[in-house]
Amino acid sequence: MADLPIIILAEPIEQEARQWLSERVDLRELAFDQDGFDEALACAHGLVVRTATRVDARLLDGAPCLRIVARAGVGLDGIDLDACRERDVEVLNTPSANTQAVVEFVIASVTNELRPRERITNAVDGDQWRRMRASSRASMQMDEMTFGILGFGRIGSRLGAVASAIGFRVLFHDLRAIPDAHRGTCQPVDLDTLLLESDVLSIHVDGRASNHGLVDAACLAKIKDSALLVNASRGFVIDEPALASRLGSTPSFRAVLDVHETEPIPSGSPMLGLENVVLHPHIAARTTTGLLNMSWVVRDMVDRLASRTEVAD
Repeated sequence: MADLPIIILAEPIEQEARQWLSERVDLRELAFDQDGFDEALACAHGLVVRTATRVDARLLDGAPCLRIVARAGVGLDGIDLDACRERDVEVLNTPSANTQAVVEFVIASVTNELRPRERITNAVDGDQWRRMRASSRASMQMDEMTFGILGFGRIGSRLGAVASAIGFRVLFHDLRAIPDAHRGTCQPVDLDTLLLESDVLSIHVDGRASNHGLVDAACLAKIKDSALLVNASRGFVIDEPALASRLGSTPSFRAVLDVHETEPIPSGSPMLGLENVVLHPHIAARTTTGLLNMSWVVRDMVDRLASRTEVAD
């Protein structure tokens, strides 16, 4: 193993990708808070992380041989890109790996909320049958509603295409000017218009510092009382106390949250105990295919390490 690059796998990846990697490198499976991590880091050429490992200047200072950090995922919020750049450490990720998985999650969540339905588990009489059919009525069809998307990147634009195909009128707001060819039938609007007109508002912004608390009390106050808010991006994008207040004061307002300001959700979270919010444990990207796609960042890492070695030789 002496001639192979040393790679630390700091968080689990899918077994198929892990096995492939172990056959090509000197693989050390060590979490950042585990005994032996610092010693392995001192001679490691590559580091594979997911969500829990914070790659900052302190960690990098203990990794003089490190050449590549590979994130088995999309966002790079937990990686100090400036510190990596200063130390000539390349950062890899899998930006498109979970797009389909997240879009499916959002559409499934929206459908569950907009089309309530009751399952029959036992024989029912005529009166029960009529009551069940009455309670399953949707007040509006999706083709009568406006679907708003805050953030029109890979996931947001794919979601817009799917929502449009269903029949929604789709509006979006993004910091960038999106070319006509990439919009489909989706319409760009300013943030106030998005908030005021959306019957469904789905958030898909990145983790930049300016997005912390982006959806604050002032934004929430502009959203329709009857609207459904979905967040599958980052928990810190929404001011949670403000959202809890809006949900508590407006029973017709609903939210589905897959991401949270603090994960796992602590006992003191203002989201707990509210009847008009659905909380999920950060699972939008967790399909078998999505997880494997993210895990295959290790292929790029091995290729890049080989290329850098060739250049150095």
